Amino acid sequence: MEVLLLTPAQQDFTEAAQLMEGLPYMRTNKVQSLLEISNSVKAKRLYLYLGNKFNHEWAKKIDRSKIDLGSGKRVLVKGGIYDPEFQITFPVIQEE
Repeated sequence: MEVLLLTPAQQDFTEAAQLMEGLPYMRTNKVQSLLEISNSVKAKRLYLYLGNKFNHEWAKKIDRSKIDLGSGKRVLVKGGIYDPEFQITFPVIQEE
């Protein structure tokens, strides 16, 4: 969560995405709690977006109705890719 909070200003987005890709076995109840108490709309949206992108099982079980995702669009980088589901524009993920 902290890595996503620092993205992209202090943390490379591709590295953050790779980290999230390697977390398929998170405990859903713990992730749910963290997302509910976090104050960072950006971090929460990125966490959920990346969980869905990498098709993690825990992401399918999250109750989004209990998570405040704020309102309006968020832009991490101009000219990036916009995701309408989470209303966030993020950098292109560089494939290795």
